[in-house]
Amino acid sequence: MDTLALILAGGRGSRLDLLSEKRVKPAVPFAGKYRIIDFTLSNCSNSGIYHIGILTQYHPLSLNEHIGTGKPWDLDRRDTSLSLLQPHKKWYTGTADSVAQNIDYIKRAQPDNVIILSGDHVYKMDYRKMIDKHNAKGADLTIAVQEVPMEETNRFGILRTNEEDKIIEFQEKPEKTDSNLASMGIYVFKTEALLDALENVKEENLDFGKHIIPYMIGGKVYSYIFSGYWKDVGTYDAYLHANLELTSTVDQVPLDMYDRGWRIYTRSEEMPSVKVGSKSTIAQALISNGSIVAGHVERSVLSPGVVVHPGATVKNSVILNDSEVLPGAVVENAIIDKNVRIGFDAKIGHGDDYTHNKEKPELLQSGINAIGKGVEVPDNTIIERNCRIFSTATFEDTIIKSGSTLK
Repeated sequence: MDTLALILAGGRGSRLDLLSEKRVKPAVPFAGKYRIIDFTLSNCSNSGIYHIGILTQYHPLSLNEHIGTGKPWDLDRRDTSLSLLQPHKKWYTGTADSVAQNIDYIKRAQPDNVIILSGDHVYKMDYRKMIDKHNAKGADLTIAVQEVPMEETNRFGILRTNEEDKIIEFQEKPEKTDSNLASMGIYVFKTEALLDALENVKEENLDFGKHIIPYMIGGKVYSYIFSGYWKDVGTYDAYLHANLELTSTVDQVPLDMYDRGWRIYTRSEEMPSVKVGSKSTIAQALISNGSIVAGHVERSVLSPGVVVHPGATVKNSVILNDSEVLPGAVVENAIIDKNVRIGFDAKIGHGDDYTHNKEKPELLQSGINAIGKGVEVPDNTIIERNCRIFSTATFEDTIIKSGSTLK
């Protein structure tokens, strides 16, 4: 076996808050009919990598059901292998710890290289190019990198390279730096080098960025520059923005979902075609199978089975599977989870008060409302801005003030 892929898909994704309340972040729906992990799995399939282990942990049921046998990604053939690797010794305590706990799986597979991938990033990448460079350099480790804005460097592992692309310095999430070359969390290891590091670095909460990479710096560690679209959609703002970007005109869409040479595959539920009513108006939208639009939809993404009734309006929003917006309701700047019912004449995203969410101000500041799975918003209810409405919420008032949290 040339390359074994290990996809890290066990993180809770706490910044996505109620969207990851009952599902792991890689299982969160994205771009209508897809899940976030579909991009990594499709990259593997399109790159000819068919031996994959998916390391799961937090709320794995939704993810496991979605992946199944791996058929949508052509991973159910006789010459492929797909394994869901859940904790069996103890709870995973770090990115590298999750791999270390599955070291026997790696040894049994006997690959030349191991590529470590995150299951919660949105991008299209041919891993073969990175692996070819890794092999040509005789590298022990190759890290995919991308330039990021200087003000965001404290969110990433930041590195420096020499003229031969050898990494000479690495800092994990530095407070101050004058480099903006960031690790994408995509690593190709020579198998022997990975096993050596995992067996010799003795740290609690073993992590690639904090422990394994610093241990290997000074050896044959190189960078691979990736200049394409790549985004971590791990916050409400990033998630909404990345979804809405896909509704742009063809020449402005940053991620081409219609490229037949590099398809994004998913497990798709069999549903009827989209139905558009005679009085509906639609502008700049992604509308998925099984949806019915009889109202107004503008710059929004509708997942499968969403119904927008006559007289209802949806703007700048993402609405997930089987939710319903009843007549007269207005939904604006909102992320709405599955099976939500927005009642008659309700208003989501109303008024000019942008008070930050009082319980989680770091999560909601820009006016977005987040509504959890299965919520029924009563008729005539007004939800202002920066509100979090959990699936267990009860409505005692008809006006939910900006910055509120209902649980």
